[in-house]
Amino acid sequence: MDFALYDTTLAAAAAMAALMLVQLLVADIIGIRRKHEPGTPVPASHDDVLFRTTRAVGNTNESIAIFILLVVLAMFSGASPQLTAIASWVYVIGRMAYTLCYYFDIRIMRSVFFGVALLALVALLVIAVFF
Repeated sequence: MDFALYDTTLAAAAAMAALMLVQLLVADIIGIRRKHEPGTPVPASHDDVLFRTTRAVGNTNESIAIFILLVVLAMFSGASPQLTAIASWVYVIGRMAYTLCYYFDIRIMRSVFFGVALLALVALLVIAVFF
């Protein structure tokens, strides 16, 4: 297996890791500034930036395993490196935009970008299986 063929896909995975780190830091910093006690629930309110930032982390954690599995499947099945890279970057960009929309409470666009990222995961599955 020539991993060099998938260098753009691996760059997308690295960007996703960086996004996850930033999400975690933002949520932690807001929690610290709010003096939120670790381990206690964050009150559920989309009007609260602490809730939105922690949900962004949680939602990313819910989908990242699927992304990783699909990228690995695509690479090991010899799927088109170009199509795999495109779908991977669409996922990452969708997640980045989703995160920003969540932070700034832009609800409609948050849903749109959630859908973009979800469609990118479906595309990765199709690419891994058929291309």
